[in-house]
Amino acid sequence: MFWPMFAIAAGFLGITVLGVLAVRVFLEAERLGRQVADSARRIGTASEDLERAAVRAARSMDAV
Repeated sequence: MFWPMFAIAAGFLGITVLGVLAVRVFLEAERLGRQVADSARRIGTASEDLERAAVRAARSMDAV
């Protein structure tokens, strides 16, 4: 009777550990997604700034 109870307890413990790890993976993936979105926004802002600077530089070269 000991071994069947031990197997059930070990199985429950294994499922619990897998559940905890799944939650951790989900939270880290969510955090990574937020970081990627923030990075994409910052890259977009930087590219717009670069484009404006290039236009200003081109205009100043035309004026010379």
